[in-house]
Amino acid sequence: MTTVLKAPEMSRRGLLAGLGGMTFCLSLGVDGVSLVSEAQAAALANAQVTPWIRVSPSGTITILSAGAEMGQGSMTGLPLIAAEEMDADWSKVKIEWAPADPKVYGYKDPFGPNQLMWIVGSRATQLYYNDLRKAGAQVRRVMLINAAQKWGVDAATLKTEPSVVINPANGARLTYGEIAKFGTVPSPLPEVDPKDFKARKDFRLIGKSVPRRDTPSKVNGTALYAIDVKLPDMVYASALHSPVHDAAAKVWEGIDPTKPAAPAESWNDAEVKKMKGVIGIVKLPTGLAVVADRFENAKAARDALKVTWKKAKADGFDSVKALESYVKVHDDPNAQVASLEKKGDVAAAFSDAAKTFKAAFRSDYGYHAQMEPLNAVVRISAAGDKAEVWEGSQAPDESRKAVATALGFKEEQVDFHQCFMGGGFGRRSIGDYAAECALIAKEVKRPVKLIWTREEDIAQGMFRPQSFQCVEAATDASGAVTGWKHCVVGEGEFLLITGIKIPYYGVPNQSIERRGVSHGIRLKHWRAVGHVFNTFAIESMVDEMAVAANMDPIEFRIQKMGMIPKARKCFETVAQMCDWKAPRPEGRALGISITERSGSLGAGAVEISLDRTTGKIKVHKVWVAVDGGVIVQPGPAKANVESAIIYGLSSVLHERVSMKDGVVEQSNFHDYPVMRMSDLPEQMSVQFVDVDTRPTGLGEIGNPFIAGAISNAVFRLTGKRLRHLPFTPDRVLETLKA
Repeated sequence: MTTVLKAPEMSRRGLLAGLGGMTFCLSLGVDGVSLVSEAQAAALANAQVTPWIRVSPSGTITILSAGAEMGQGSMTGLPLIAAEEMDADWSKVKIEWAPADPKVYGYKDPFGPNQLMWIVGSRATQLYYNDLRKAGAQVRRVMLINAAQKWGVDAATLKTEPSVVINPANGARLTYGEIAKFGTVPSPLPEVDPKDFKARKDFRLIGKSVPRRDTPSKVNGTALYAIDVKLPDMVYASALHSPVHDAAAKVWEGIDPTKPAAPAESWNDAEVKKMKGVIGIVKLPTGLAVVADRFENAKAARDALKVTWKKAKADGFDSVKALESYVKVHDDPNAQVASLEKKGDVAAAFSDAAKTFKAAFRSDYGYHAQMEPLNAVVRISAAGDKAEVWEGSQAPDESRKAVATALGFKEEQVDFHQCFMGGGFGRRSIGDYAAECALIAKEVKRPVKLIWTREEDIAQGMFRPQSFQCVEAATDASGAVTGWKHCVVGEGEFLLITGIKIPYYGVPNQSIERRGVSHGIRLKHWRAVGHVFNTFAIESMVDEMAVAANMDPIEFRIQKMGMIPKARKCFETVAQMCDWKAPRPEGRALGISITERSGSLGAGAVEISLDRTTGKIKVHKVWVAVDGGVIVQPGPAKANVESAIIYGLSSVLHERVSMKDGVVEQSNFHDYPVMRMSDLPEQMSVQFVDVDTRPTGLGEIGNPFIAGAISNAVFRLTGKRLRHLPFTPDRVLETLKA
């Protein structure tokens, strides 16, 4: 276990003064985040000013990373972008976590006016890219200016190589470290126009994979996860929540005495407190927490709790019956409808159609299944006016805010220590368990490590919503698709609708809508969110029309769906990758689907076989071609896509959450199966389309196409359509018998 001690407090001015060398800071102004000089920072009395890039006289360059690291490589990739424009020697770059301060280190929220640090939705590279290039370019410009002044020449006549300024006229050289000894940072910093950024042909780092900086520490065991943190006098907690979901109970919103009381009415308090190592039982807004000297004792006592719970909104909820009730919601003319897309004259397209198609699709709840259990460590000061948090969070700013709100603190009273995390997939982006930990620490007046058991995590999972979908399409006499209707029914608003629009197809008349229901089930963003079930429904319908037209599925999309050139390039690339028209071995078939997420677009194909006795689908090979803009780090980018492929295969073929009487029926990986090594494809091929456009998201693009591609391949083998996710063996057998 790693012991973490509190660092001595230091003022912002003291920190800046003690860094040495040249410090480049960030400031939030009316025009957003900008790089400023240290002198400028001192003049901005009320600004949030903090170091971002530091160049020491030794030549070491420290770059702060605002990208939460959960295995996707952001901690390396983001500093590398700045280092590229700095023309920094990568071997001299040191990376540190950025503080949880979105006003300084956040990107502009694409859906609102605020700055955020949330590493969700494959946002990290695409939203930080331009800002980091500008910051790096400004630092390089400062180095050139200082060298020019030293030599008495025009800065425009100088050039740089990694961490060195060179005068081509006489071969004179000054390293960045040497410049840091005498150099000054002008105030304000020189402006850099994006047209002055490096040309792609001149990149030394972007587009060339470098070893990830977090890998060595993860191999040798020194990487700090919150579950590794150990503080003096620390105790352990294990939480138990009401088994029935109540989406309205949000600990991160703080405790309001005007709200309903906590759900635990009574429990065997005296009995549990007598158990080995138990220090106390803390009542939480959403349940109970047992505190003990060791986690083993806390868990044993938690398992011994016998609680009478108050009624919750989801009491009596049956997920299977609820899903079937969505059909009635879809057919109800009086149901509340939210229009998502209206184009052209849909009614006319269908009334004039030569042929129409209609199909229904269903998908079940999905669990995040992150490998590292949810956990956090919180220490509150002796005076009770400050808190420290250690957590692996996808959104350190959000978690810091959650803890502050729960404790009734201002955010500046909470110091957040970012840690690595063993999987996030969207679940680790709200800080609810950190807020719980803070409440427990406040109650017991000792540092606390809270660990949710796997059983608790599944029971209290924040799931991908289940959904019912109806898709309709109309074709004209030439077979072109002229009308498109898509309705999704379920709970979760935004979680239901991502990926439901079809900007990659040029269908002229479209009506896309959502119909909502409310059950009180805890829901959350899940890797690729609604793209998983929406793309499945879209691409299954497209494939069905291609079969009816007796056309190749790719040619049908190009000729009859009005596919945009960007998508066409992806399909042509993947067709070449998998040798699309070549015969397959006996008992195998190919399926194909579009994939789209976070600005990226692609096409994916799978080769499958099917055991008709057991109903088990085996995916042998996967190919995917992706247009993700400029690829900053090809190796990690490819690994991200492969990771999403595996995650998608696991969810499509195995994973399902069901609820009976309001309680989750699954409890651990024995009854919530995830993909095993033996199920992995023998081949996964990823290719990026070569383009010179801004990077787009890659962390989830490997997931959305999986369901559609598999279901379309199954049809080619069997003539039967799978329409309910996941494609479990029993469902496959039912489909074959139908």
